[in-house]
Amino acid sequence: MLFEILVAAGSYYAYRHFAKAGKARPSASSHKRRSDAIGAAGEAVAQAKLRKTLYWLCGNDFYLHEGPLIIEHAPGTDFPTAEIDHLAVTPFGVFIFETKNWSGHIAPSDASGKLTRTAPDGQREDRRSPIDQNRSKIGFLRNQLPPMWPVDAAGLFTSDEAVLDPRLPADLISLDELPLWLRMRRDAFQGMRPVSIAHARAAVLLYADGSPAALKRHKSFVSFR
Repeated sequence: MLFEILVAAGSYYAYRHFAKAGKARPSASSHKRRSDAIGAAGEAVAQAKLRKTLYWLCGNDFYLHEGPLIIEHAPGTDFPTAEIDHLAVTPFGVFIFETKNWSGHIAPSDASGKLTRTAPDGQREDRRSPIDQNRSKIGFLRNQLPPMWPVDAAGLFTSDEAVLDPRLPADLISLDELPLWLRMRRDAFQGMRPVSIAHARAAVLLYADGSPAALKRHKSFVSFR
């Protein structure tokens, strides 16, 4: 009987040990799901702020696409498609926004095309800058659209726990800075012929695909690169 008790106790403590170890090391798939959920939450907050800001600036004279868009900006290359988080068409230009729901201190990096994020625990890591991500998308749209339609972009940080370093470029902004950023674009466009919302919207969507299938193909392709 003593032997059986010892075996049972050993099995129980072994189970507790491995169960605890499993909780301490979440799987890659669970980490990916959590990351996707954080990103989706940030995009929802950004979409709401964009709609409120555009209505404040333009009344009903604007177009804000619901959901992401996929463009084939570089066919035949390693990364032929790109994802636009938010597309806004206004009387003073076409704008795309890359959303980041990062927390911590965000600063310039010594590495090209990167930003350095410092977490509250002091851990530092380099991440790709939204400006670098937007560069090819801006270039593609500018090449496809009439030159009289301004095309611009910004990186939008949505977390209340993000602290943006003052050395960052002016096109990396918090939610609170979004109204001023768009006002400055509007003011710079004063005196020009307003962009036709209907024509600009149709022109952009001619080169973009917002279907779930396109998004799934893009995500699948990027995950293998």
